[in-house]
Amino acid sequence: MSKFYDELESRTPTQREEENFKELRKTLGIAKTETKYFSKLLDRIEVNSIQDRTDLSKLPITRKDDLQESQTIAPPFGGMTTVPPGELRRIFSSPGPIYDPQGRSDDFWRFGRAMWAAGFRPNDIIHNTFSYHFTPAGFMVDEGAKKIGCSVFPAGTGQTEMQVRTIADLRPSAYSGTPSFLKIILEKAEELNVKLAPSISKALVGGEALLPEFRHMFEERGIETRQCYGTADLGLVAYETLPNQGLVIDEGVILEIVKPGTGLVVPDGEVGEVVITLLDPVYPLIRYATGDLSAIAEGESACGRTNHRIKGWMGRANQTTKVRGMFIHPRQIAEIQNRHSYIRKARLTIEHDSSMSDEMTLFCEVTQGSVVNKEQITKSLREITKMRGEVVFLREDERLPNDGKVIEDNRKFQ
Repeated sequence: MSKFYDELESRTPTQREEENFKELRKTLGIAKTETKYFSKLLDRIEVNSIQDRTDLSKLPITRKDDLQESQTIAPPFGGMTTVPPGELRRIFSSPGPIYDPQGRSDDFWRFGRAMWAAGFRPNDIIHNTFSYHFTPAGFMVDEGAKKIGCSVFPAGTGQTEMQVRTIADLRPSAYSGTPSFLKIILEKAEELNVKLAPSISKALVGGEALLPEFRHMFEERGIETRQCYGTADLGLVAYETLPNQGLVIDEGVILEIVKPGTGLVVPDGEVGEVVITLLDPVYPLIRYATGDLSAIAEGESACGRTNHRIKGWMGRANQTTKVRGMFIHPRQIAEIQNRHSYIRKARLTIEHDSSMSDEMTLFCEVTQGSVVNKEQITKSLREITKMRGEVVFLREDERLPNDGKVIEDNRKFQ
């Protein structure tokens, strides 16, 4: 039985890009002609002109706020789906509320790929503790299990003692859910003196960070653990194949890392916001900004899969803050950079002075040998943010941290 889920995982990078962008043009065409939202958003875009990532980066960003606003105006999906609600398999609700569709295709959220990489195989029994209530997480695993050929016990969350008893009775070989809940189950079993071994030997976890101490605890109990990253809107985004080696990007999406608050792609290795284009004809989300920070990992995975990897979840991208009663957004810092092309990287820091008044300082990395103009940048900072601030150029041997921050609020309010 192959270690790969399918032949897509071993494509050459060139082949993947060509095939993905061919599929993207098809998806864009469907989105433009069959959805109200993207028909308006892509009105002036010639679909066949989108040939590569440079072209893709010119398309508008859609954010969660856009989903919520458009769904309020045109419920339930804001004009973003290509089929009527009654032709979907299921409809879910996430906090907001935001309504999420499930189409009728097999493994709609593509979770089978992550489950296969975690070692799930036909005839495994999966103890699935992701929620089946309101949100799609439980069904994401359920549909992936059906695709692979696994049985599922739909445990959902809570009722820890009953979870332990059920595992002891059914002897499932696999677990899916959050890592913290697996830890709780294992600790409850020890408290009840219930022997779970030999039972769960593999786990696919998500919904939160897999802490090193959790992974170590699971390994001590014979559970090989892999993590995945996905959202209710997008399904699977990336998945782990080897421990602590980053997450391989799913074959059903195009992933970009952009400067937070903008649509500007950052160089590989630099931390930025995860933006996903979903190659799906039912729910064709185009350049959807997740609000999560990550970075492209260097090189290919030792597992043999040839798609890029991300370094995992590295925080949230929303750095909007209020200074002197006015909001400052990351996109405003990007606008300053665009005005002055010699600024390679910039970060706005906010501090209190001795009288507890807010002070802004724009720290700039500049291209070596450039002719810089502090007065012009200071003027741009004032014009764009409507507030005064100091501009500081870093020395040639100084670098801003690679943590995705564009705005750093260092004020203490307590």
